[in-house]
Amino acid sequence: MHGVKRSRLTAQAAEAKRLKELSKIESYLAIEQDVLSRKRAKDFSDEALGRTTQLLDLNPEFYTIWNYRRTILLSLFPSLSPEEIVSHLTSDLRLTTSYLLVHPKVYWIWNHRKWCLESVPSGPGETQKWREEFWKGELKLIEKMLDADARNFHAWSYRRYVLASLPISRPKSDELKYTQTKIEANFSNFSAWHCRTKVLSAIWQEQSFTEEQVKKAKDKEFELVTQALWTDPGDQSGWLYHRWLVGQEPPLDILQREIKNIQDLHEAEPDSKWCINALAHYTLLLAQQSTTSDDGANKLRNEAKRLYEILEKVDPDRRARYRDMDAMGKGFLDFTMSIASW
Repeated sequence: MHGVKRSRLTAQAAEAKRLKELSKIESYLAIEQDVLSRKRAKDFSDEALGRTTQLLDLNPEFYTIWNYRRTILLSLFPSLSPEEIVSHLTSDLRLTTSYLLVHPKVYWIWNHRKWCLESVPSGPGETQKWREEFWKGELKLIEKMLDADARNFHAWSYRRYVLASLPISRPKSDELKYTQTKIEANFSNFSAWHCRTKVLSAIWQEQSFTEEQVKKAKDKEFELVTQALWTDPGDQSGWLYHRWLVGQEPPLDILQREIKNIQDLHEAEPDSKWCINALAHYTLLLAQQSTTSDDGANKLRNEAKRLYEILEKVDPDRRARYRDMDAMGKGFLDFTMSIASW
């Protein structure tokens, strides 16, 4: 800490610390060797399961051991009652919960959790009740995880998986409200914006929205994202969502309206690279859709070229990229394709 004088270890204390760390390493290597030896010997006993727990406690990123653990459990399940299987799975869910509190972004922990949920015995009566309780518990866990770190993309991805797997589907309008809450708390929450694109697309498709209905729904979204752009024009998240809303072939009136809005923002934030980038992109898109004379389209392309030249000065680290995007509009078309599938 600043202002606190560091105390140097004596030679004796330093040696004691070294020996302690060496002892930990030796202990870990001994457990690792034992577990891997059991794996090679196809030991699928309860004792082997316990040893994997000890090793994962020390290193929850050891995906080979997670695979081995699942193999052990699968070998045990045929001789167990449904209640006993659920007991094992409940223990593993508790185990992964404790790991996620310390390692919230380790893929293997999330993967094992999915496996546990998918391994709950199927059937009517009590087993159906277990399945429903397990899935409800997952939503509560994820909300706690996102309360702790609202931008944890692992938790957001897992949330989409849980929502898609719930025995009783949850209204997508609820998820829209949830994403909006997270976005309004922090406009820089890229994962929440991304989740919102998925939910909206699903609603429009499932409810067979007409083009006019989609347009009206997007107008409301433009209002939301405009708040984000004016609040923090230097954050990429809102700009990516804005580009997704505009799409590949936006109605001309929307494109002209959004260009005007961004020009207003550009006047207030002349050095915002994302603002200039959006103007250049949408100007090229307007040139592509232009129904005026060739001179009108060329004028728009020249304006986009001017904006890209400004970007080269504002953001010199990406100078070559802007030159590529300017060349015949190819770069902007490729990027539009990628954003459309975002």
